[in-house]
Amino acid sequence: MSNDNVYLNGELVPASQATVSVSDAGLLHGASVFTTMLARNGVVFRLAGHLKRLFDTVEILGLRTDATIEELTAAADALLQANELASARMRITLTPGSLRGTRCTTLVTADPLPDYPRCWYEDGIDVVVSSFKQSANDVTYGRKTGCYLPRVLARQEAAGKGAEEALWFTASNELAEACFNNVFLVLAGKVVTPPVDTPALPGIVRQAVIELCGGLDIDCDAEGKLTVREMLDADEVFLTGSCMGIRPVVRIERHAVGQEKPGEVTKRIALAYEDMLEKECRRKGR
Repeated sequence: MSNDNVYLNGELVPASQATVSVSDAGLLHGASVFTTMLARNGVVFRLAGHLKRLFDTVEILGLRTDATIEELTAAADALLQANELASARMRITLTPGSLRGTRCTTLVTADPLPDYPRCWYEDGIDVVVSSFKQSANDVTYGRKTGCYLPRVLARQEAAGKGAEEALWFTASNELAEACFNNVFLVLAGKVVTPPVDTPALPGIVRQAVIELCGGLDIDCDAEGKLTVREMLDADEVFLTGSCMGIRPVVRIERHAVGQEKPGEVTKRIALAYEDMLEKECRRKGR
């Protein structure tokens, strides 16, 4: 079998032969949910957490699906083996299929992990403040759905300004997250991140960082509201995402963060996160 396969509706098939109905609601209306995952050593990092969040979103949005946790767990493992991938960027997408009630769509993909620039981690990245606003009244915010176009446009807006990401604020000027990442601030040694009811995505790496702070004896607060003032006062800023990991932010617009280089707290957490990945992503028997 070719090592460019996808899992579609119960079968492993070559990606070039995979098709979705032209009447699929995910295609026509963005009626889909997804999760993006990191595989290390042939093991998906915190797959159970990804699947719980995925099915929680399915329930909240009232989407129809015939996928199960057991099916997707087996599919992820089978796909990594079929594509002969140890490190990978994986994605699960679920849609209700046609609005006429035909079969739901279950799609799992696995591709080689991109070769992210080392300078992102060694030197840090620039971000901007997005012109888009996060809304607590929109059920898609704080969740991974097919309605991601505003985030794509905001990321393009950031790229046009020479930045890697954009920070989103709510209409009441509370810091929420970045286009595709969670955001953390370090204020006088304390790590803080916006609460999920801001809204912000309950990211898998976000939760991992909160846990790591406890083990590193770093004070961490994931409950308090954050404003522009806290952002500008932060000694360190970093972003977290499943595949890109932990990226230090050294400039926000024209504002320098700390000494314009990755901070010590960020580096401690990033090292601990790498250790966590190696520990949790081990195949049985290794």
